[in-house]
Amino acid sequence: MKPEILAPAGGEQQLPAAVRCGADSVYLGTGELNARRSAANFTSKALSQAVRYCHTHGVKVYVTVNTLVTDGELPLLERTADAIAAAGADAVILQDMAALRLFAAKYPLLHRVASTQTAVHNTDGAKFLQDAGFDSFVLARELTLGEMEKICAAVSIPAEAFIHGAHCMCLSGACTLSAMLGGRSGNRGLCAQPCRLDWKCAGADHALSLKDMSLIRHMAALRDAGVATVKIEGRMKRPEYVAAAVTACINARAGLPFDEKTLAAVFSRGGFTDGYLTGKRDRSMFGYRTREDVTGAEKVLPDLASLYRNETPLIPVDMDFSLTPHLTRLTVTDGTNAADVTGPVPEPARTKPLDEARVREQLSKTGGTQYYVNSLRAELTPGLTLPASVLNGMRRDALAKLDDLRGRVPAVKPRPYAPVTPVRREHPSPSLLWGRFYRAEQITQSEALEKLILPLWELSPALLDRYGSKLVGQLPAALFPEDEDGLERRLAALRDGGLREVWTDNIYGIALGKRLGLTVRGGFGLNILNGQAMDYYVNSGLASLTVSFELPMTKVKALDAPVPWGIAAYGCLPLMRFRACPVRAHMGCAACGGHGSLTDRRGVQFPVECGGQKYASLLNSVPLDIAGRDGPGDFRLLWFTRETPAACGAVVDRFLTGQAADGPRTGGLYYRTLL
Repeated sequence: MKPEILAPAGGEQQLPAAVRCGADSVYLGTGELNARRSAANFTSKALSQAVRYCHTHGVKVYVTVNTLVTDGELPLLERTADAIAAAGADAVILQDMAALRLFAAKYPLLHRVASTQTAVHNTDGAKFLQDAGFDSFVLARELTLGEMEKICAAVSIPAEAFIHGAHCMCLSGACTLSAMLGGRSGNRGLCAQPCRLDWKCAGADHALSLKDMSLIRHMAALRDAGVATVKIEGRMKRPEYVAAAVTACINARAGLPFDEKTLAAVFSRGGFTDGYLTGKRDRSMFGYRTREDVTGAEKVLPDLASLYRNETPLIPVDMDFSLTPHLTRLTVTDGTNAADVTGPVPEPARTKPLDEARVREQLSKTGGTQYYVNSLRAELTPGLTLPASVLNGMRRDALAKLDDLRGRVPAVKPRPYAPVTPVRREHPSPSLLWGRFYRAEQITQSEALEKLILPLWELSPALLDRYGSKLVGQLPAALFPEDEDGLERRLAALRDGGLREVWTDNIYGIALGKRLGLTVRGGFGLNILNGQAMDYYVNSGLASLTVSFELPMTKVKALDAPVPWGIAAYGCLPLMRFRACPVRAHMGCAACGGHGSLTDRRGVQFPVECGGQKYASLLNSVPLDIAGRDGPGDFRLLWFTRETPAACGAVVDRFLTGQAADGPRTGGLYYRTLL
């Protein structure tokens, strides 16, 4: 089965470019709850018009509701859902579990797609989304072809994969760089793309900028791997870009050549890469937009604009025309809908009666519409005639009626939905302290910490014997299919050796931990910003929750859950997670030795924490530190990375005594306005 081509429509200019060039479906945003809030997007009225336009052209509409929401935005979320359903959209793209809950309960027949922001990069993650009630999901962009195939085979719901467009340096949903550095959250649709600035690594510039992906030449391989939908990135791009990408995908799907030079000219960052798909994650993946890239677009824009300037006849119709002494009738059908129109009573022909050739000539003039005549049957009583103007008018009226039938929106009756009301609990005061350590030798003051979190590779029988139930194994923030079996074996052995609990920053860990009979604790990487998501994850089996550090403290204090929950209170927190490690690409693992860093354009150094040479994390240059300030919830998490044991102990002491730090620190986003 040929893959569906899903194209971006950032606004009303891009929409006809996608549709007229042959996209099977489009994705677009409405209102504020979408991951491209800076795109033109569509108002509720424009959304209804866009859906009607697409449906008359045989194109499906996916609406993005793929940002994280706060409790105060839940009424807006529900109004957005109502508008999407009323417009007759075909699907919604979601990230937040609060949005999943609402759509599944209130509009269960609306197709639900798990956004790339859910960061599905292994089979357990895909299975979790399937069990959660998603109808399809978007694969992470960082996967190889073989990994995609393995994930697709593990579930029964269809998978989408990006085939062309921008590469985020970070795993989707795991980036807080824009939020922490500039207060503009990518998880809430306002990414300022600070990664595209000139970060340095080992003398290389633009070390956080990847070339755009282009996997169009791999279309057949993606299909064979089980990918049901190929998705073009680019809701912020101009309509000519959309036209070029859709046209290239259409050609590739048909096994025809496509114009990669034009694709690169209209938009690229020093060319394209397929490094993730092929597993060649090296320096060649990196690139940035040069002056030559910008000026190159001017040469191809006029030709690309001509691809969508006029309607493209993509939809076949069958016509049935009847001419009798008492009735003239035209029926037009697309195979599902049928439009009937009647004309005037014909006149006796004085010279030349109407014949099938003239009927076919006039009724086939569908130019300016999306239709073309596939077949035409004419039943004519001899000796009668009609003016050509009448035939043309009947054709126009029949096609207009067919448009109305194809664009109609069936009545959607919402089902009852009521958000869960959180039950308030008493919390310890002051909050208990949990410590996450990168290395076992950093552990200090263990008696003052309720939980000790360590990466799995740091755990040993001796540590399990020494710390017992305090010890929590930190699962990798990113786990790819090639490592799933090995990790599960390692985890099972640790369980048999006494490990009882794991910490996860990704949904895959919930399924994995529960399968092995372990207590699972949810990390801040789950991006919990509201009470509905908290309740969802509690019902999914999590024994504790750490809310997102993107949430302002006033909103954190309004949360509660029936299980212990807390906040990150100290640490150089991860701002990005990446598979194509820039340090590895530019200087190699041996030279790094686990102590790599990047430097921003102001000369500030940001550490890079190695994830067992499987992924890496860009850490903030200064620690979050809110010692001496309120810590709502049950616990405060101290996130240690490169600190010495003595430095770790000093931090614990300060939090125990409520003493504020006197060195460089940040309050993070807790005391800023959430955008």
